[in-house]
Amino acid sequence: MSKGWMYILECADGSYYTGSTKNLELRLAQHQAGEGANHTKKHLPVKLVYYEEFQRIDEAFYREKQVQGWSRKKKEALIAGMPEQLHQLAECLNETHYKNYNVVTDENINAVTERSHNAVTEESHNAVAERSRSTATGGFGSAQPPQPPQPPVLPRSLSEAEGSGVEGSTIQKQAEGR
Repeated sequence: MSKGWMYILECADGSYYTGSTKNLELRLAQHQAGEGANHTKKHLPVKLVYYEEFQRIDEAFYREKQVQGWSRKKKEALIAGMPEQLHQLAECLNETHYKNYNVVTDENINAVTERSHNAVTEESHNAVAERSRSTATGGFGSAQPPQPPQPPVLPRSLSEAEGSGVEGSTIQKQAEGR
């Protein structure tokens, strides 16, 4: 297999484009000529800000896909040559991150207490409503399993349908020849 490169271009609008190729010089010329990817065509000119060389193109492609999933800040750390920041920048920072669960503050305690109180109040309300429903239907001792709906009783013959007294029924119309 031939050598490969993973590269990052900075576009005219400041966005980054990450790609991979077998021939870096040719691919850069294609991007500059508007023959590259749709993103770079729309944001010319572009400049090469980072690249890595690999022994095989499939390794470069794998690295391209890895870097494409990174945040802008993480790509900037790679471009700036600060690999020590990559791990830190990859860390989840939202409120559900595991590190945020062990932080005990008055605000956290109050929020948990309020949620617990609301849950208990709702449970109590639901239990009272359930008891009211079961008492209204005869209590727990008279509870019956739900019965399946009964099919409608259909006439067995045309003469029964005529005598049914249901005006406008299909059977009655057929009997009257309409």
